[in-house]
Amino acid sequence: MPAPLHSALLAPSLLAGRHTRLAESAAEVAAAGAPWLHLDIMDGHFVPNLTFGPQMVAELRRETPDLFFDVHLMLEEPQRYAEAFIQAGAQLVSFHVEPTLDHHTLLARIRALGCQNGLVLNPGTPAEAVEPFLGEVDLILVMTVQPGFGGQPFRRDMLDKLVRLDALRRDRGLTFRLEVDGGVDPATGRECRAAGADTFVAGTSFFKSPDRAAFVREVATW
Repeated sequence: MPAPLHSALLAPSLLAGRHTRLAESAAEVAAAGAPWLHLDIMDGHFVPNLTFGPQMVAELRRETPDLFFDVHLMLEEPQRYAEAFIQAGAQLVSFHVEPTLDHHTLLARIRALGCQNGLVLNPGTPAEAVEPFLGEVDLILVMTVQPGFGGQPFRRDMLDKLVRLDALRRDRGLTFRLEVDGGVDPATGRECRAAGADTFVAGTSFFKSPDRAAFVREVATW
């Protein structure tokens, strides 16, 4: 396999934290030394679940100013809400390729607002769906579970998609990060790393880890 383009980075998912104490869960991520916090925003339409809105993100930003906020919009109309989440403190906003909208315009708008951008693929969406946008993104996120709920088992049939996207970015001389989300633990994470991923969203496995700081350090060695 070719040498990785980026060092491995952990982005613990707040979805797996304690929902009555989200600020404390975010602080635990920071205390463990993880550089990013992954925030799943769900609307009950694009995915069958609801999470939280911009106000919660803004309050978490005040509580944990040093974490990089990786905000994943699982929304039917992300174009309506992206700016509000950026104003709330998001530093990277990703949205799904599946909804019908002007993806080029929204990607450009997110960058114009001083934020990094990204596109997300559901398990049933092929890598080819994001090919027209690869030169415009800072990150591509491959879902290795069906989005909506945490704690689902990892889908190894998504590894080929990671390999394909890694090959595309190398062939085109691009440097976007390749993120993976869903069922990521030390074993599946290493498989994803071998397939080209460099950014790892871990929820359940991180928050249930007996030594979260060691978990963060381990990911950095992948």
